[in-house]
Amino acid sequence: MSVLIDPETDKLLETTSRSFYPTLKYLPKKIRGQIGLLYLLARVADTIADSRAGETSLLIETLTQYNEVAQGRSTQLPDFTELANIQTNPDEAELLRNVQKVVDALPIYDDGDQQRMLECLDVIVGGQILDLQRFGIAKEGGTISALKSDIELDDYAYRVAGCVGVFWTKMSLAHIIHLPKEKEELFFENGIRFGKALQMINILRDIPEDLRFGRCYIPEPSLAKHDLRPNDLLNPSNIDAFRPLYDAYLDLTSEHLDAAVEYIRMIPDRQFRLKAASMLPVLIGQRTVTLLRDGNILDSDEKIKVTRDEMKGYFKKLLRALIIPGGVQRLLAKNKNLK
Repeated sequence: MSVLIDPETDKLLETTSRSFYPTLKYLPKKIRGQIGLLYLLARVADTIADSRAGETSLLIETLTQYNEVAQGRSTQLPDFTELANIQTNPDEAELLRNVQKVVDALPIYDDGDQQRMLECLDVIVGGQILDLQRFGIAKEGGTISALKSDIELDDYAYRVAGCVGVFWTKMSLAHIIHLPKEKEELFFENGIRFGKALQMINILRDIPEDLRFGRCYIPEPSLAKHDLRPNDLLNPSNIDAFRPLYDAYLDLTSEHLDAAVEYIRMIPDRQFRLKAASMLPVLIGQRTVTLLRDGNILDSDEKIKVTRDEMKGYFKKLLRALIIPGGVQRLLAKNKNLK
């Protein structure tokens, strides 16, 4: 069962979103394609921003030109040939060779849905450009730069993921569910924190990889309070000194995940597909936070992630929880406390 109408574009989605594609299959048909297409549009931008060659100014220019075309303010896409050729991931290289097909899929949907997708893409691209301006192009072995404050960290988490929570919420309210006006504001707030939770997990899980390419998303002043500098995080033996700060960010992430759980509770029970699609990343996120608390994240040889077998187990548990009264709440509560 495809997510997008065009089989070729759907294939691009499937190959570039192996972990997210199963979640898309749970979504109601009324919003499945739009969310899938936004993922592809954002993945194009992400692939451009993460390209590890060339000049920072060139990547910013390419991102800007791509977004201008997507937004309908220009008709001339940049030439992605060189960027495609340097990609180490063949699926991302193929995506860059087919950007026109992705952009051309937008008119499948009505003006309202296009506006929602493009609003979100605009925020994401803005966040990626800001990231390039702060850190420059990702080069291995260069000087490590860090964010300057927790405000910058929170803003980054919003720009690249919290805004997706806004988009997901707008799509749900436009096509699937109705909530009283007094509850909509809370639904949006929880949706933003849902997205931030998932991005914080990415940040806290990928510290060694980001450091290797000169990027430290743990703010420098926060590190200084623990007598640490960004370069100190390259040494796994510094985990004991880093652990209190790291655990504080994990606690914040857990609070965001609690808001995501509340978000799911606000979805009417009859919308079991929407609940299922929302639950899966929360279950995986909760488990990942538990694993991160127990491991040494500064040791790049220690791969901390949810296994494929665990993923398959969540699919089975999720299906059971959806058909048992109260099963959703029990599964989320049990999973959070699982050691």
